[in-house]
Amino acid sequence: MNFEYFIAKRLVKGKEDKSSISTPIVKIAIFAIAIGMVMMLITVATSVGLQRKIREKVAAFNGHVLISSFDNNSSVESLVPISLGQNFFSDIEELEGVEHIQGVATKMGLIRTELDFEGIVVKGVDKDYNWNYFKEYLVEGRLPNYEGKLNEEILLSSHIANRLGLTIGDKAITYFLKKNAVSNSKPFIRAFKIVGIYNSGFLEFDKTFLFADIRHVIKMNKWAPDEVGSFEVFIDNFDEIDQQGQIIYERIPSTLDSQTITLKYMTIFEWLKLFDLNVIGIIGIIILVAGINMITALLVLILEKTPMIGILKALGTNDWSIRKVFLYNAAYLILIGLFWGNLIGIGVLFVQQKYGLLELNPETYYVSTAPVYIDISFVLLLNLGTMMLCLLMLLIPSYIISKIAPTKSIRFQ
Repeated sequence: MNFEYFIAKRLVKGKEDKSSISTPIVKIAIFAIAIGMVMMLITVATSVGLQRKIREKVAAFNGHVLISSFDNNSSVESLVPISLGQNFFSDIEELEGVEHIQGVATKMGLIRTELDFEGIVVKGVDKDYNWNYFKEYLVEGRLPNYEGKLNEEILLSSHIANRLGLTIGDKAITYFLKKNAVSNSKPFIRAFKIVGIYNSGFLEFDKTFLFADIRHVIKMNKWAPDEVGSFEVFIDNFDEIDQQGQIIYERIPSTLDSQTITLKYMTIFEWLKLFDLNVIGIIGIIILVAGINMITALLVLILEKTPMIGILKALGTNDWSIRKVFLYNAAYLILIGLFWGNLIGIGVLFVQQKYGLLELNPETYYVSTAPVYIDISFVLLLNLGTMMLCLLMLLIPSYIISKIAPTKSIRFQ
C-alpha cells in the first residue's frame, strides 16, 4: 500500500480528530467548498441555459441564416421576390449540417378592433414551415394548418391578443396598404381567424409577428405562386454558424445576400458573450475563496500534527512524503465538499428546470423564468478544475513542513 496514503487514511479515520482543535476549521473549509460548488454549478447552468434559450428564440423567428435580395435594403417587409426555382436551393438543402430551408414572406399591416388598433408584421409561411420551436411557445389553441387550399388561420402572440382583447376563434381584421397605391385607394383587408396564441417571452418579436398563410402575402404583392420574400436556413450546430453562413454565401448568386442571426442581431449576441466573462470571473473568485479556506485548514492540521511530523522525520521520512500525507488529507476534505456541493447544486438545478421557481423580467432577459442547461461534461470539468486548483494552491503552504525540526517538535509530544 502507498505509505503516504496509508498515513493519511489513518488520520482521517482517527477518533481523536473528532474532538481536536482543527475540527471546526475543517468543517468550515468543507462548507466553503460545498457552497462554492453549488454557486459555480448554478452560475454555469443558468448562464449557458440563458444563452441557448435566447439563441433558440431568435432562430425560431429568423432561422440561423437568412437569404434575401439585396434590393430589400434590410427592410422588415419583403419587397423583392425570390423564385423557389433557384439552383442553390437544393444545394443548400443537401449541405452537411443544414437541417431545413424554408421560404417566407413578410408584409406590414395593422389589426383594428372596435376600440383599438395595433401595427404588426405578417409573416407568411408555407406548409413546410418548421413549427418545432413554436410547439414549446404555444399557450392556447393549436398551430395553423396550411395544407390544401388558402385559409385564414393565423398564430398570434399573447402580447398582441391581450392588448386588443382577442382570443381563440376571434376574427382579426387586418389592413394592408397596396403597393404603389394612390392616396384614395382602399387597402387590402383580411379577416384572419385566430387558431393559436403563442408566447415566446421575447417581447421584441412577440409584439411584432403574426403568422399567416404565405399565399395571402403572395396574392397581395401580385407575385408568382413560386416566389417568396426570403429563405430561412436552419443548421444543427449553432457553434458552426459563422462557417455555415460563409458556405451558404458562396453558394448563392450575386443578386442575393445571406446574413447570420449573429450579425443581424449583433447587439443581443454581444450581450450574451459578456455572460462568459462574468462566469469566468465568478468561478475564479469562488475557487480563490475556497482555496484560502483549505489553506487555513491545512495549516491548522499541520500545526496540530507537528509532533507526528517530527517522529516521521526522525524515522527517515523525507519532507515530500510528509507533504503528500497532508495533501492526501486535504484532497479527501475537498472531495467531501464537492460531493455535497454537487448533490445540493444539481438538485436545485433540477427543481428549477422542472418548476421554474426563479422568474426573470422578459423585457430585460428575453425569458420569463431562469433557464437551466445541465451537461455532465461541464459538471465534471468544474469538479476536476476545483480539485486541481485547490491542491495546487496547497502546495506552497505545505512547504512549511520542511521547516519543522524533529528535535523541537518531538519535545512537545
